[in-house]
Amino acid sequence: MEDRPKVVLLMGPTASGKTDLALELSAAFNMEIISVDSALIYRGMDIGTAKPDKDVLALAPHHLIDIRDPAESYSTAEFAADAADIIIDILSRDRTPLLVGGSVLYFHAIIHGLSDLPVADTGVRREITARARQKGWPAVHQELQRVDPAAARRVHPNDPQRIQRALEVFSLTGRPMTENIRAHRPQGLPYDFVKLAVAPRDRATLHRRIERRFDEMLQAGFVDEVARLKARADLHPDKPSMRCVGYRQIWRHLDGGYDLAEARLRGIYASRQLAKRQLTRLRSILGINWFYSAQGGAKHAHITRFMRKIFS
Repeated sequence: MEDRPKVVLLMGPTASGKTDLALELSAAFNMEIISVDSALIYRGMDIGTAKPDKDVLALAPHHLIDIRDPAESYSTAEFAADAADIIIDILSRDRTPLLVGGSVLYFHAIIHGLSDLPVADTGVRREITARARQKGWPAVHQELQRVDPAAARRVHPNDPQRIQRALEVFSLTGRPMTENIRAHRPQGLPYDFVKLAVAPRDRATLHRRIERRFDEMLQAGFVDEVARLKARADLHPDKPSMRCVGYRQIWRHLDGGYDLAEARLRGIYASRQLAKRQLTRLRSILGINWFYSAQGGAKHAHITRFMRKIFS
């Protein structure tokens, strides 16, 4: 491991302060940032994704931000391939890659690699989405329980993207995703991964940060941003981009499903649930160095000292 190039992974739940910390680390340790976020890839989705603003991106450019139109798809396999190429490029310039975000599946793909699973099939996905519209995603999750109980235990009933993918693999291969993964041994990238995770020490602090950030998004024009996206003929609520937390709640509000106060409450609740799932998945990754704080910022000094030891 000592002979392998170091690649730093900075993980954490939504609203845990990863961006500010990443800026400090990139400046202090000659690092270059790669975004590991399945929402930041989309152009025109700036406010609701808490995308770094132009001043921040000018100071510290982030790879894999604004690389897709919201009408387009972007798979975990595509991310893994893109990130691998960028890591090689950064290392070739004697800099350290710093991968930052909360998309745990993307991090897993970098650390462990991906099994040789079938590519996405538009027809199959359309059929699964149609069933979900008719019966709801929890009912479709019960379908997954019947064909792949192991996958169903890992996937939350309100996680449409992962439910859809697991059922899609079963439909295309005739066997559960779990068996497909076992049959193909994935290979991770040949690097020494320095795994960091940040989070407020208690859940109440994280919940307050999530609520404050959602309110800041609303004040910054989040509703208008979703309205512009909703006006496009090529976007609808079942697009992966529009299923992002916050966007689907504001879209429903604009459709007349509930008032803005209710959309706010639902968006905050969905963000809290996302953070809970992220923390659960992060705890399944071995070798993470956890850094907690009462208010979300005090951990920076501890991480800086830790990183000096790693790179000394």
